Amino acid sequence: MAGRKMAVLDVSEAERLELTLLSSRRKTAQALALRARIVLECAQGLENREVAARLRVAKGTVGKWRRRFVEHRLDGLRDESLVPVLRARSRMPILRPSL
Repeated sequence: MAGRKMAVLDVSEAERLELTLLSSRRKTAQALALRARIVLECAQGLENREVAARLRVAKGTVGKWRRRFVEHRLDGLRDESLVPVLRARSRMPILRPSL
């Protein structure tokens, strides 16, 4: 049974170097380091399930970061790329019940 087609992941040498640094540098946030390791594993041509098993994460997690990297490159792996969405939500008024 065939699933959805995986996004093709090509990584330039500069991106590979940056991903390697992110995955091994001590001061990198652990979530970002894991995302970098996921992309590096995917770049070796492995399927999502293989990467998930190697890194002990859910297959959906691998698919999410593979897709985000393909769409947004290195910026897609950083939490800062989500900040505009969160800021927009924070401007919404908070409705409190009257007592």
